[in-house]
Amino acid sequence: MLSNILSFSLPVTITKQNKRFVAYTPALDISTSGKTAKEAKKRFMEIANIFLEEIITAGTASDVLSELGWTKVQKKWLPPKVVSSQSVGLQIPVCV
Repeated sequence: MLSNILSFSLPVTITKQNKRFVAYTPALDISTSGKTAKEAKKRFMEIANIFLEEIITAGTASDVLSELGWTKVQKKWLPPKVVSSQSVGLQIPVCV
């Protein structure tokens, strides 16, 4: 049983793909979906908790979080900061 509580905020993007809502965070590189945005968010919180519990239990938290861009400051892990979130227009030549 874990005796400490890890508390932080994660950036989560929720998009609609066809009839499903998809919740994704690059901070953990995980996603899940639901029939509603509320369900996708709830399921995301569950899967994020499971993911973190698993890497802590496996003893790989430091390696995994470091690979995902997290930094450790005074015994506390901090997720990568989102510095920009925007749409980028692309033009790709298509041969027909």
